[in-house]
Amino acid sequence: MRDLAYIIITPVRNEAEHVPKTIESVTSQTIRPVKWVIVNDGSTDGTGAILDAAAQRHPWINVVHRGDRGFRKSGGGVVEAFYDGYELARGIPWDFLVKLDGDLSFGPDYFASCFKQFRADTELGITGGAICAMIDGELVEESKGDPPFHVRGATKIYRRECWQAIGSLMKAPGWDTLDEIKANMTGWRTYTLHDLKLHQHRITGGADGSWKNWVKNGMANYVAGYHPAFMLAKCIKRALSGPSVTVPAGLAYGFLSGYLKRAPRTEPDVMGYVRQQQWKKLLHQPSLWG
Repeated sequence: MRDLAYIIITPVRNEAEHVPKTIESVTSQTIRPVKWVIVNDGSTDGTGAILDAAAQRHPWINVVHRGDRGFRKSGGGVVEAFYDGYELARGIPWDFLVKLDGDLSFGPDYFASCFKQFRADTELGITGGAICAMIDGELVEESKGDPPFHVRGATKIYRRECWQAIGSLMKAPGWDTLDEIKANMTGWRTYTLHDLKLHQHRITGGADGSWKNWVKNGMANYVAGYHPAFMLAKCIKRALSGPSVTVPAGLAYGFLSGYLKRAPRTEPDVMGYVRQQQWKKLLHQPSLWG
């Protein structure tokens, strides 16, 4: 196990409060990455100085500083920053590629446990632990309602062969679903390791606010090629299962705005696969959606 090589890429923006916890978690791992590239995506707080100090202490940490675009670019911005970090890691041999957020903390055996699962399941292409919030002193998983194939974008580990099969990440909301869809299309398996918990110190979508976050998710569903009938069923289910109308309304608004804006979508063959799987779900047949 200790002969494997992995690299981590972490895009961050204004994470001075939380990124020290992530740095402590990564530097304490029982299996250390060969390279960790942290991309400071135009932070206006003390994030940059914290990252530079970490790089001085650990030569395997590299920091990339991007200019401030003046706003937070949800979805696409994080992928743009990710690829800036990926360029710095080109030419370095690796078995696994990790996209990791800068507001997480986790145990010292986290990556060792993930790699153990990769070894046990040779068809596993993408995995990661369960994103959790601390509620009343207990880590409570946020991702329990996600589709069974989904791994949160905050912590994704790609097997090299699967990464090559995917091709590239789309620089738009929905990138962290499309990568899994493409992986499954090419014969790989993707799923979350629910027994491995990561503490997310910033609530999912907290940087954007609840409404903007759900609108972004609706747009992500549009980009990923969701069928309108499946999306309608999803919104109705959300409306019936929760006390707030923000979630279904935001999802619907974001999805419909994709049509109005004529936003770019995934490739036709990928969209066809997505809709085929969604129709199977609507017809109560086995599908990616369970």
